[in-house]
Amino acid sequence: MSGMMYGYARVSTRSQKEDRQVVALQEFGVAPEHITVEKQSGKNFDRPLYQNLVGMFQPGDVLVVKSIDRLGRNYKEILEQWACITKTRGAAIVVLDMPLLDTREGRDLTGTLVADIVLQLLSYVAQTERELIRQRQAEGIAAALERGVRFGPERIPMPEGFEELAEDWWNGYVTATAAGKSLGISRKTFTRRATEWGISQGLKRCPAANQP
Repeated sequence: MSGMMYGYARVSTRSQKEDRQVVALQEFGVAPEHITVEKQSGKNFDRPLYQNLVGMFQPGDVLVVKSIDRLGRNYKEILEQWACITKTRGAAIVVLDMPLLDTREGRDLTGTLVADIVLQLLSYVAQTERELIRQRQAEGIAAALERGVRFGPERIPMPEGFEELAEDWWNGYVTATAAGKSLGISRKTFTRRATEWGISQGLKRCPAANQP
């Protein structure tokens, strides 16, 4: 059964132009009045124009997009949208940048099977790539830590007399509030840095040191 052909274009910010996507959709044969252009961040998938468009689909309709990433921000979302459109709504999808991703009526069983396989393969490759990136990042961080590299903002050096007051605080002779005021730093900063210093020295806190 032949249905309507719709196009969908998305840009992630209002400063980007969708002209190339729209031109490609029109050249494929999508009528201008059937092209939906959404200018909204892809951070989440709650895009009202896209959701309205998908809700309109009837069996036999066709959704045309220029590239596969118009359907989602990652391949998990893309697979979910692909299944929703092709299985739940009964519509077809055409991805202009990937001719193999075409599920229109009239394609033989092999063509439809190839489209599903290609999509699954793309999803697998994307997921594997993300895992490799995370692994390399973890290995790089571990190697940097072994070299003594510190991450995060540069730590503020403690004022003169900090270690003496930190030791007094650990032994319960001074409060964190008084020590911080004496050094010109906040109680929170003194407590954090004095705790780190004490641990590095192997000290054991006295009960009185828990007092502010």
